[in-house]
Amino acid sequence: MYSIVEYKGKTTGYRCGYCNSAQAKVSYGMWAHSMTAQDYQDLIDRGWRRSGKYVYKPIMNQTCCPQYTIRCRVLNFQPSKSHKKVLKKMLRFITQGETSKINSEAEPMDSHTEDAACNFLVKSQPDTSQSELEPLSTYTEKVESEEEEIKGQIIGKTDSGHTESCNEKDNVNLSKPLDPAKVGHTPPKPGKGADLSKPPCRKAKDIRKELKLQKLLQSQTGNHALQEEAQIAHKSKPKANQTKSVEDFVFITLPPEAVHKLEVRLVRVSFEDPQFRSSFTQSATLFAKYQMAIHKDTPPECDEDQFTRFLCDSPLEAENPPNGPDCGYGSFHQQYWVDGRIVAVGVIDILPKCVSSVYLYYDPDYSSLSLGVYSALREIVFTRQLHEKASDLSYYYMGFYIHSCPKMRYKGQYRPSDLLCPETYVWVPTEQCLPSLEHSKYCRFNLDLKAVDEGSVKELGRVRILHKRTVMPYSVYKRRRKGPSDEESVQQYATLVGQACSERMLLFKS
Repeated sequence: MYSIVEYKGKTTGYRCGYCNSAQAKVSYGMWAHSMTAQDYQDLIDRGWRRSGKYVYKPIMNQTCCPQYTIRCRVLNFQPSKSHKKVLKKMLRFITQGETSKINSEAEPMDSHTEDAACNFLVKSQPDTSQSELEPLSTYTEKVESEEEEIKGQIIGKTDSGHTESCNEKDNVNLSKPLDPAKVGHTPPKPGKGADLSKPPCRKAKDIRKELKLQKLLQSQTGNHALQEEAQIAHKSKPKANQTKSVEDFVFITLPPEAVHKLEVRLVRVSFEDPQFRSSFTQSATLFAKYQMAIHKDTPPECDEDQFTRFLCDSPLEAENPPNGPDCGYGSFHQQYWVDGRIVAVGVIDILPKCVSSVYLYYDPDYSSLSLGVYSALREIVFTRQLHEKASDLSYYYMGFYIHSCPKMRYKGQYRPSDLLCPETYVWVPTEQCLPSLEHSKYCRFNLDLKAVDEGSVKELGRVRILHKRTVMPYSVYKRRRKGPSDEESVQQYATLVGQACSERMLLFKS
């Protein structure tokens, strides 16, 4: 099995889809008639990416919006607070049928989207605004005044164990919610204001006073029952370091009375696959609905032919090696079914070292569920599952990270992650790259100035050529070729794909 490619050289576009400017969008490209999973793995580790059967590599120091390949280390991934909110939102939808009233259609344009800004730098720079912080002396005065107030309450303790305040009007039981009718609150109109059926929120100051009051009571009366209750309450609280994983949300046992049923199906992209054939029309219709609603495409721009060319045609050959995952390598559609119909489809490539996200489209009617974020988290879980059978498969590739486009920085929120150095093709932790990207759109991430591309072409004559149905090294083809020399084009191709791929893949020559 060989990869067969037809190199097209440099291409220039004059309308960028990320910054929407008229600046040049420059890349190298080639058509892949067929491709092995290992060859494509090596290509994306050199900054290449596919769209259908067309494989392209941005010219990073020339294009208007440099695009850096990003991958998430899934074995160390922990969901953020915003990720957990999305997972909980999906759980509420499945179990109770609840959906958020907030419309999420203003998500970034790329496949897995919701939060547009990467917050690496926000975390490293704490907010020191005057409204959030107060001087230590001010806080100390507050605590001392509270302690004096509590001591005043303890002095009035009677033999029966009750506490009496010097002023009966100030004797408030903090363990019971206040009656709104007694404090003169006017009940709000239906649908507005606080829910009076629930206890009102309590001030932090009142809670601190109550806790200190309990401690003083325990120390002065020797009330062991209170101490035991406090110990039991402390043990029952969950520890702060016991963080939930994505699996804890995804594989939770649902109650039998759950309102909806969610099913995730992995379908190989092949018209020979019965599941793919039976769901093709429904999937293509969903794609058109998504493209027209979210990206404002016209019907001809998202018909079945365009859907097939863009998301069904793949150069990757189906492979099932003995040491690979049970599903094998190749291109797949991960379909999300709710109550018997498709609401979202994640297009992915399963490769020897990673699951590579290609695209996501979903039903705009379900946009409030943040399906872009949810599907990305499910694909991270899926990568972990594949790792159990194929130990080398331990990364989730999210496409390109574009720091110069704020709405495309959300991919940096799936931590820990790495960015690919565009010059030496080594992986560098994303948080180490961000300071450089703040100063320049194009950056070399490898700080070793002496480091070079270890996979660069060293022997051009060993590049494999397919000419007139015959496979030969370039050194032989060069002697047989008639007409002007194409050595410059072959040299450029070999430099971009690297020595290993240039010796395995077949460069088609007519």
